Amino acid sequence: MAESLLVAAAESLIGKLASAAVQQASLVVGVHRDLQRMKDTMDLVKAFLLDADQKKPHSNALRVWLRQIKRVFSDADNIVDDFECEALRRHLVNTHGSFSRKVSRFISTSNPLMFRLRMAHEIKDINERLTKVAADGHMFGLQMIHNDTRAMHVREMTHSHVNPSNIVGREHDKQNIIKLLVQDGHDQCLSVIPIVGMGGLGKTTLAKLVFNDANIDQCFTLKMWACLSNDFELRNVLIKILNSLNPAYEEFKNYEIEQLQNRLRNILQRQKFLLVLDDVWNENIGKWNELKEIIDVGAEGSKVLVTTRSHSTAAIMHTKPFNSYPLERLSEEESFSLFVKLAFEEGEVKKYPQLLEIGKEIVKKCRGTPLAVKTLGSSLFSRVDRIEWESIRDNEIWNLPQNENDILPALEISYDRLPSYLKPCFASFSLFEEDDKISSFMCVNMWEALGFLPPLKEKETIVDVANHFLHDLLSRSFLMDFIDFGDRYYEFKLHDLVRDVAIYVAKGEFQTIYSTSSTIYEHVQHVRFMKNNLLGQALVPTSLKTLIFPNNATNEVFLNDVVSRCKYLRYLDLSYSEYESLPHYIGKLKHLRHLSVAHNEKLKELPNSICGLQNLKTFNFRGCTKLQELPKGIRKLINIRQLSITTKQTYLPKNTIGNMISLEKLKFTSCENFESLFEGVQLSRLRTLEIDDCGNLKSLSSHVVTKLEYLGILNCGKLDMSLGLGNKIPDLCLNSVDFQNLSQLVTLPQWLQGCMNTLHSLRIYDCENLEELPEWLSTGICLKLLDIYNCPKLLSLPENMHHLTTLEHLEVENCPELFKRYLPGVGQEWQKISHIKKVVIKS
Repeated sequence: MAESLLVAAAESLIGKLASAAVQQASLVVGVHRDLQRMKDTMDLVKAFLLDADQKKPHSNALRVWLRQIKRVFSDADNIVDDFECEALRRHLVNTHGSFSRKVSRFISTSNPLMFRLRMAHEIKDINERLTKVAADGHMFGLQMIHNDTRAMHVREMTHSHVNPSNIVGREHDKQNIIKLLVQDGHDQCLSVIPIVGMGGLGKTTLAKLVFNDANIDQCFTLKMWACLSNDFELRNVLIKILNSLNPAYEEFKNYEIEQLQNRLRNILQRQKFLLVLDDVWNENIGKWNELKEIIDVGAEGSKVLVTTRSHSTAAIMHTKPFNSYPLERLSEEESFSLFVKLAFEEGEVKKYPQLLEIGKEIVKKCRGTPLAVKTLGSSLFSRVDRIEWESIRDNEIWNLPQNENDILPALEISYDRLPSYLKPCFASFSLFEEDDKISSFMCVNMWEALGFLPPLKEKETIVDVANHFLHDLLSRSFLMDFIDFGDRYYEFKLHDLVRDVAIYVAKGEFQTIYSTSSTIYEHVQHVRFMKNNLLGQALVPTSLKTLIFPNNATNEVFLNDVVSRCKYLRYLDLSYSEYESLPHYIGKLKHLRHLSVAHNEKLKELPNSICGLQNLKTFNFRGCTKLQELPKGIRKLINIRQLSITTKQTYLPKNTIGNMISLEKLKFTSCENFESLFEGVQLSRLRTLEIDDCGNLKSLSSHVVTKLEYLGILNCGKLDMSLGLGNKIPDLCLNSVDFQNLSQLVTLPQWLQGCMNTLHSLRIYDCENLEELPEWLSTGICLKLLDIYNCPKLLSLPENMHHLTTLEHLEVENCPELFKRYLPGVGQEWQKISHIKKVVIKS
């Protein structure tokens, strides 16, 4: 199935070959005509691939042909990337004067004549191979299709919580579950009710509907949600439950089990609580009893709601008089109603009676499974070609042998209908684990590094394009639990069946190594190792483009081998490793776009050769607390877009980051010796700034804030929050602000009033001396999210909170006075915030 990614590879290569930078470099090197021939032949091959992708290859000969194309494309991509490197080097020399001539001397590793000869020879070889595979395309009866009709479509964005109006056929189930939860527990302190059913039926969605219902809020003083998937190890379960009560995960990850269970028992003691354990697979009754003994300390009427596919799990966990709640399939009528809601624009359905009849037949094949109905309905949204609908109804995938509960055919058809440029992005999800929270920033970094994103249009950013892709995948129902945090930052999860599809389609291209018995595919390009002891077990292919190391990696021999052999790496992640130094050869990885050594607490220095990585877009050495200083040549990384820094230096020289003309996102973490930042430094493209745990920082130059879209100031107790502006209110374009653990904060700084026309998200955590939120906060015309956590001196919210008509999410926790005043339904000032769509008030 990885062959389905070839169309996207062809499109990416054709786009690169047509770029002005490669065209110009090819003229200089003298191979322009040869590269144009490569592009033309690739256009022909792509036309065959579009037909092969839609027909599905069944013959072994066709599969062999596709594998040949994959190898040619991979080699061609490396050659074209060489040209992009050369084009970038020349651009830096031509546009940045004497400084860049120094850069050029530093980073140029090629003798011009030798480079020209090598390129000419390699391009000739690629053209010969391409011509052969293009000629072979006619042998398989493939037609030439020049346009991919699977266009992008994007719906309105959903809210972070489940929207009951988007759920069909579960109201009766919801009311039944609520009745079970609120009824007397018959003298049992802890009652357990499992919702059991096959994958894709909507067990988690149903649990969310129940969890967010107002009746549940009134019945239980404490609510917790923990998604367990395949992980029922006691320590991890306790951390997940505690983390649902307090989002500061870092607080618990170093606790021993004894500390964890004591902390949780103290919280639950005599509280009437509801705990949801989502996606449980454990069938070991001993493990369940161990957990139950710890949490069985709440008040009478406390309940545990479990979702599981396993009847054995349900049997060992449920408590009498409550039995398991079996979740049934949707009826055909309910399925069709859901399908219509997703496939048609509102008010358009009556225009297409023929499509409705075809839709009924498609829905029958989904056999009452909401996930199957949603993905297929979403894939047909705004598509009104009858032939297109019939092709789904008559797809031969439905005829393949299936288990009774198998919904993968429906999901695979939905995948097939993705535009070619979305397929490699979707396949990359196979590298993430079950229940991982995937951030949009992860996607941006990976997709940019691997060349999955198209060339930018005018005024477009990489983040814009990547988020547009994510919105399209969301609109097709491939993503769930999608949360918008503002600042163009999102988090989401994958349903495990959707992840199964990603693993299936990515086979041979992306691979996660779980055990020593795993065989690394011969031509795999993207690899993630899950455990430290797997490093060095097998020789990785030299064509590798992505390599993600496991936490606590220590095998220096393997690291040295990879860095010296895999010269085409684009994405290298060594986060949470335990290396004291990095190989000098790392500076030879001229194709590298993303490098992370974040939270490598043993790393003492970075080799200066890193400063020769002219293509590097993202460099993260945040949390490297033993790092004494930055490499002296780091200013030469003028192509960097994101930089995350930890250092023991007392200051940053002006030219350290001042020369980074492409810098958009900058983070400082644990730079404990800094006293001031950004004096005399201009960063015209900087849009995101986060300063965390810089305990001696006293001043921050105000000019840096004026163009920011996101500002986070965390654990900087000595920082003058007025930024030297006094009562001045500058024009700002901030749309997201985080303040955390700022003991000097008594009220919000006056300058923040300058972004009341743009601010979407404001989060204030652990500001123990905060006494008021100024009345001007209620003038925010865009504010959607307001979170306030652990601000015990804060007595009230602004008087005119009702003016915040755009506010959708208000969460207040561990603010005793606010808890009394604004408790939903009963607080004396509840009416001020009753218009807000989602309100969470916790003691």
